[in-house]
Amino acid sequence: MSEKLIITKPIIVEGKYDKIKLDSICTAQVITTKGFGVFKSNETKDFLKRVAEKTEIIVLCDSDGAGRVIRNHIKSFLPAEKLIHLYIPDIEGKEKRKIAPSKAGTLGVEGINAEILRKLLLPYAQDSSYIPESAGITKLDLYNDGLLGGTNSHEKRLALQKKLKLPKELSSSAFLDALNLICSYNEYKELVK
Repeated sequence: MSEKLIITKPIIVEGKYDKIKLDSICTAQVITTKGFGVFKSNETKDFLKRVAEKTEIIVLCDSDGAGRVIRNHIKSFLPAEKLIHLYIPDIEGKEKRKIAPSKAGTLGVEGINAEILRKLLLPYAQDSSYIPESAGITKLDLYNDGLLGGTNSHEKRLALQKKLKLPKELSSSAFLDALNLICSYNEYKELVK
């Protein structure tokens, strides 16, 4: 098995199975649109806009019709100069977990060969000696600040999510990723005072 790529730019994908696939080949902050959910969620759009204020974002959608619609929608509200569009090739097939192939009959991000994804992401990878500028916010910080694993930690996390106008349905790991995308460590510490 190849060593995981280190990607410092966040990556937008359509769904959780795409995220799982990317998590198996790279260390990156992966944001899901929940398919067409990005059309309905102003919180998700606002979050993506805030991320784009800080960094470029890699967009990796399926090459089918639905993927193109989602990609075009993202292009409609995020600045073009902040988006890096990666395209998977049209390869006929069916994802293992699905009963039937997609309408287009091609593989999506979750079904494509991992080596193809690695080659797409390689130009944006850091070498293994890469050390981030700062350690960032960690799960230990969340725990120490009462946002993880303690009494009322879920409610405290939801209150901070609301204050930051983050999507409501974030797991604790997704919440941590979101914090690290939009806050510096010092900004986070000010928020939890």
